[in-house]
Amino acid sequence: MGCIASKQKEKSTGGLKDAKVLFVIGGPGSGKGTQCAKIVEKYGFCHLSSGDLLRAEVQSESDRGKRLNEIMEKGELVPLDEVLALLRDAMEKKVSEGVKCFLIDGYPRELEQGERFEKEVAGCTGVLYFEVSDDTMTQRLLERGKTSGRVDDNEETIKKRLETFHNQTKPLIDHYKDKSNIIKAEGTVDEIFTEVQKYMDSKKW
Repeated sequence: MGCIASKQKEKSTGGLKDAKVLFVIGGPGSGKGTQCAKIVEKYGFCHLSSGDLLRAEVQSESDRGKRLNEIMEKGELVPLDEVLALLRDAMEKKVSEGVKCFLIDGYPRELEQGERFEKEVAGCTGVLYFEVSDDTMTQRLLERGKTSGRVDDNEETIKKRLETFHNQTKPLIDHYKDKSNIIKAEGTVDEIFTEVQKYMDSKKW
């Protein structure tokens, strides 16, 4: 597919302008992280999760990390400038190593985020939207919360996160409808990935 990085590090002459970016969108507990791992294994994309980048910053115990943790505990969205900076830095590092294709997981969550990403970081090549019912997502998150230790895996915060997701994401999906592929993600991991592969194999990455 042309996305697996060369073992020899190289500088991309076009920087992030040459990057192929697949936005991966889905509510909390939609299983998008699991599917991203399978895409990385099969197609060689670099998987960048905005949530993972944010949690890593929180764990660093920097001043910014402490501020971000307070926001996340409330189930609110982290300021756009903060997320964009984390994503851009991570992508630039990978591009310098010869990586050209990226899965951006959990971002954008609203239209402004997508528009600013395309203006300030790189263009969007395609969108994968994992569609799951609220009941399924809630049960998955509560189960994960038993062992994850994450501050946002509790019923009250989950409800707020789902409400925020639906309010912010519908205009985003509408905007990217020509680039989007909706995946019904209620089945097994392998069943869902079969649908993902149909989309991935239809594109020239």
